[in-house]
Amino acid sequence: MSDSGTDAAERAQDDGDRGLAIKLSVNGQVRQLELDPRVSLLDALREHLRLGGTKKGCDHGQCGACTVLINGRRVCSCLTLAVMHEGDEIVTVEGLDGVKGLHPMQRAFVEHDGFQCGYCTPGQICSAVGMLSEVEAGWPSHATADVASSRIELSDEEIRERMSGNVCRCAAYPNIVAAIRDAAQGGPA
Repeated sequence: MSDSGTDAAERAQDDGDRGLAIKLSVNGQVRQLELDPRVSLLDALREHLRLGGTKKGCDHGQCGACTVLINGRRVCSCLTLAVMHEGDEIVTVEGLDGVKGLHPMQRAFVEHDGFQCGYCTPGQICSAVGMLSEVEAGWPSHATADVASSRIELSDEEIRERMSGNVCRCAAYPNIVAAIRDAAQGGPA
């Protein structure tokens, strides 16, 4: 390779190393990052912002351990690129708690022992919060008996169907369903 070819290759490598400057709104704070455009939102949260609550499970969107809320909707953060979310409001499990302490869903998981090893718990909790918003908005699921009704009965079958994208290897599912049902009914506050 000629000297000019080597210089061009080095410049291209330098340009690629610098990354793309972006701003992400995470848990109510605007964070500036310089990222390779190929970085997933999951890796941006965990490795660049040091928010370790969101877990890397399968890295293929099959287990739900990396679920976060983007503009109030649940999303597997391993399946989306960080650069796609400038201007969006991203909430991780760390952002659910407030001035009163734990979010009601977090408290319900604790009270119903809705976790065992706890690895999937942040994704389960974010997904449950997003799922309850979907139910409140009247979005039917595959398990909804009357899809024409604007009011959806939150049965255990409905909860199981809506949470089917979140896998718990410890099989704490009965306790997770109980926690979600309790939080949906207004407790524990």
